Amino acid sequence: MLLYNTCFKGVVPPFFRRSQNGLNMKVIDSQNYLEVLERLRKPWQEKYYAMYSSVLGGVVLDPLLMQVPADDHLVHRGDGVFDTFKCVGRAAYNLDAHLRRLMRSAEAISLAWPGGMDEIRALTLETLAKADRAECSGRVMVARGPGSFGVSPYESPAPALYILAYAAGVPFMEKHPEGARVRRSHVPVKPARFATVKNCNYLPNVMMKREAVDWGVDFVVGFDADGLMAEGATENFGIVTRSGELLFPRMETVLDGTTMLRVMKLAETLVEAGALEKIAFRDITEADACAASEMLVVGTTLNVVSVREFEGVPVGDGRPGPVGRALDKLLVCDIATNDALRTAY
Repeated sequence: MLLYNTCFKGVVPPFFRRSQNGLNMKVIDSQNYLEVLERLRKPWQEKYYAMYSSVLGGVVLDPLLMQVPADDHLVHRGDGVFDTFKCVGRAAYNLDAHLRRLMRSAEAISLAWPGGMDEIRALTLETLAKADRAECSGRVMVARGPGSFGVSPYESPAPALYILAYAAGVPFMEKHPEGARVRRSHVPVKPARFATVKNCNYLPNVMMKREAVDWGVDFVVGFDADGLMAEGATENFGIVTRSGELLFPRMETVLDGTTMLRVMKLAETLVEAGALEKIAFRDITEADACAASEMLVVGTTLNVVSVREFEGVPVGDGRPGPVGRALDKLLVCDIATNDALRTAY
């Protein structure tokens, strides 16, 4: 009270008055909850098509009902894993590869879904069918589940599963055929143990994306303490050397991107045609990146992106190169026509 008397000299500050008089806060209960929600409807929610929730035991189609319990450890600890895939022509592309990675990520943090991958796959396809969209993105999240606001994973009695169908993004090169601008990130690279797990604690990734936006570039890429290329906020990075090698960082240190792996497989046709000398996973230094004839960014939404500028300096001749352009075309064709990797819903 001495501090209060000295600072305010008898004048009651606003926060004391609010505490004494009350805020007249509205109480929301089961009777008025939906009415309150309806007033919160926003234009961007039109991009949310469907959500399965194991907590609810079904699918909701109204975005206002796409909610996760606040006491799910996914929310307050980032304790969960996820994977994202794309759908084209009412078929999920490379779905099993995404779900296998999801299961590996879950196992890495001692998390398991009782029904296993087969049940997740079936629920995912049913959610997509309920969404009833030919083109969309899908996301599957396996969470530690509700149970407490503590940090111990043992306080959640059972895991939770959330599956979302939402509007698909436009591949980067369709919007920016001139290619991308990239800078080196200042955000410390994740340790390999966490970089190789697609977990829901994405704060470093968020800060990387903020860098890109604040700096006015399209992407940033991380380099580890040894100066070796890592990955972007949500993307894998690679280079084409002047001797014709397509290189991506060793997978022991980065997330094993499903698009990256598929691109490397498709690149075998370029090796056979003589457009590439070889393909490999190996350490890539910043000097390697600066000397490359092409730099590539790959991701589920992006497809294959050609980088025209790295750290303010043109990559190659400053235009999308032949390898990047060819791989992007091969991937687009693969997504649309490869029946072995397309799962209809």
